[in-house]
Amino acid sequence: MLEALSYEFIQNALIAGLLVSMASGIIGSLIVVNRMVFLAGGIAHTAYGGIGIAVFFGFPIFLGASIFAVFAALIIAFITLNHRNRMDTFIGLMWAVGMALGVVLIDLTPGYNVDLMSYLFGSILAVSHEDILYMGGLLALIVTIMTFWYRDILAVSYDSEYAALRGINVKFFYTLILVLSALTVVVAIKVVGLILVIALLTIPVYVAEKLSNTLYMMMILSAIFSSLFTLLGLWFSYTFNIASGASIILISALSLFIFLLYNRLRLK
Repeated sequence: MLEALSYEFIQNALIAGLLVSMASGIIGSLIVVNRMVFLAGGIAHTAYGGIGIAVFFGFPIFLGASIFAVFAALIIAFITLNHRNRMDTFIGLMWAVGMALGVVLIDLTPGYNVDLMSYLFGSILAVSHEDILYMGGLLALIVTIMTFWYRDILAVSYDSEYAALRGINVKFFYTLILVLSALTVVVAIKVVGLILVIALLTIPVYVAEKLSNTLYMMMILSAIFSSLFTLLGLWFSYTFNIASGASIILISALSLFIFLLYNRLRLK
């Protein structure tokens, strides 16, 4: 693959993969410890409505998807904080409506023939410089927030009642985690697609969780594992000429299987 590094689109793909992997490792850890996997899945599929709006009105894809995903995250935060008994119904409704809206708007866009597969399963080889700047900015934002508010987010994630007694604004930080999750989901769609995005956000975290004792270490290990899986997936994709997003997830799943098998054999 060394000769491929001379191509600009390969360089962009590697940079984008590393940026998204680090963001996914950090936010994926928060999603898992807060038990938000289903919520993140709802946001991922709802974001397709933002893609349809962006295509229909001629906005940048990331802009449309991000705004729509953040809006969905705010609604989900309100629902889960105030109407927990109806949470599944509302998230399922938003999931379906977001997908349907995206498909309809793309179909109605005059003279536009979009490749739906690129959004469903990723198109990391088509990453532009503007996309990389967006991904880098998001990672910088995530790292900054975690640096300044780590203890508060840690308290909210593991014991929200205790956090509230300490005077921490639980609703604010819960909503902040969902908004950051929404933005991370949007950039991850570019790498692995909305169908596979939850795997990218959870598989490296599961392995990291078994090897760490703190949320901080889990985030670091998740980012490392996610980056490693992404690089191996890109190499596999280039070598065998298959879809990059699916390759990344298959490498991640295979690594998880090997890890679980090793642990099982070690304990015997």
